Amino acid sequence: MIQFLVHEKADSVGVATVDIKAGETVEGLFMDTQEPVEVKTLNDIPLGHKIAMIDHHVDGSVIKYGADIGKVVADVKKGGHVHTQNLKTRRW
Repeated sequence: MIQFLVHEKADSVGVATVDIKAGETVEGLFMDTQEPVEVKTLNDIPLGHKIAMIDHHVDGSVIKYGADIGKVVADVKKGGHVHTQNLKTRRW
């Protein structure tokens, strides 16, 4: 069962298609290549929220849809929940 989608293989986050519990190994799909991918989650990730596909470090970028969607303000490990607690827009 697909539990998250990654829009492009170069993206650094995927999007949960179901509620995901911490500690699960979840199955995802790269939408551009149709390749499967698995990640072990570190946190609960609600439906529609982002899951880190790589380690992210402060002042780095989060890539989604092949574009920089914001600045990392707190480190996030692969499998972690990426949201407002660790990602801010670059506009402000």
